[in-house]
Amino acid sequence: MGRISDPAMRSEWLRGEIAVVGLARSGRSAARLLARTGSEVYASDSGRSPELEATAVDLHHDEVDVQLGGHDLDRIRRAALVVASPGVPPSAPPLLAARDAGVAIVSEIEIGLRFLPRLSYIAITGTNGKTTTTAITGHVLRAVGRRAETAGNIGTPLTELALQPTPPDWVALEVSSFQLHDTPSIDPTVAVLTNLSANHLDRYDSVEAYYGDKALLFRNATAASHIVTNADDADVEAMTHDMPGMHCRFSVQRRSDAYFDRDGGMLVVLGHPILARHDLPLLGDHNVANALAAALSVMIADREHRGAPALDRIAAALRTFSALEHRIETVGEFDGATWINDSKSTTVASTLIALRGMTKPTVLLLGGKHKGAPYTDLVPELRRTGRAVIAYGDAAPIIERDLGGAVPLTRLGSSFEEVVETARHLAQSGDVVLLSPACSSYDMFDNYEQRGAVFKELAAGATHR
Repeated sequence: MGRISDPAMRSEWLRGEIAVVGLARSGRSAARLLARTGSEVYASDSGRSPELEATAVDLHHDEVDVQLGGHDLDRIRRAALVVASPGVPPSAPPLLAARDAGVAIVSEIEIGLRFLPRLSYIAITGTNGKTTTTAITGHVLRAVGRRAETAGNIGTPLTELALQPTPPDWVALEVSSFQLHDTPSIDPTVAVLTNLSANHLDRYDSVEAYYGDKALLFRNATAASHIVTNADDADVEAMTHDMPGMHCRFSVQRRSDAYFDRDGGMLVVLGHPILARHDLPLLGDHNVANALAAALSVMIADREHRGAPALDRIAAALRTFSALEHRIETVGEFDGATWINDSKSTTVASTLIALRGMTKPTVLLLGGKHKGAPYTDLVPELRRTGRAVIAYGDAAPIIERDLGGAVPLTRLGSSFEEVVETARHLAQSGDVVLLSPACSSYDMFDNYEQRGAVFKELAAGATHR
């Protein structure tokens, strides 16, 4: 691939070497894109693994200078720009060095937006539901005839799309609080905030600081902006009620711009009955909210998305959308119990949403690396539907302290095989076994995807004992 032009990059960013910190998928893609503009790029990662070694070899072909197992802090202090991967905390030495030297720090998404100046995009953030909402939004955009992709925190880096010979015209863009912190130019066609609750308290000093980064989605909002928010969330309303622009809301509790007509069993958007609830193949009110947010954001993004043909296509898209892997994903029925993989629920608030969708006695697998929030919020739902809780991993002692006495609880260590076998023993015919950990995966797994994949393998293995 030949050299890529860089008309949207600030001139001072191109006057020296650019440092990319973190070489997971987004860092790798950003380094490659920047190198193909002709920029000098130094990329580093504190880790060392076969995958990172392969990344280094790959990036050398684009003349990127790669360092694994550490960072050259003096080199980073001299950089014209630092691009930070979202997994690198602000307290990491390379980012501290950059800030101390006055070097600008931006996200991979910021670089992608700079290289896609004509992109129409719907940006979605929130504590829970943002990945599913992003996936539905992309699905609906394609249904109404747009050449659209999903990108950002959902998995595909925006810079990876910028590398394509013909990038998409529209993107459903999932943005985390970490990414928003370092994306100063974000100004979406539609900005969507799904909900807010305490999260990432292992990285933020306070809930207010976390909410402050979420609010950066609206940092460039004007009277011409389009905003979609959750009318059922008091914190969302408090954050956004004075935001400029066209502000639309969705609700599963009351009439709104998009709402669930519970009596009629219909999803209604901008006055149009779009879809019967029984035709939406997703469990729980939270997924009704996700579908409403997606349909509403697409419909206000362009007038063409509100005509009768478009409404029919939106309904068809919602009817054919399948649950995402690792997000309240039914794995199968084994030994008379239904096994559900919700490995992506890494917060207490997300696990609470999953529990609210359960209608049968549930054996809950809860554990991993603790993220700072208490587990006591789960007590009311566990009393309603909990058969048992299995607490495991680093967080097990805290889970036992918070939930002990509220529901039968078994505390285990860090053998996931033992966790699954214990769940199989505790579950009765007709029960649900729910992996919804409310914790990150990093004490036992590389990521939540690996955790979910192992859970599915072990669950299916029940039939082969």
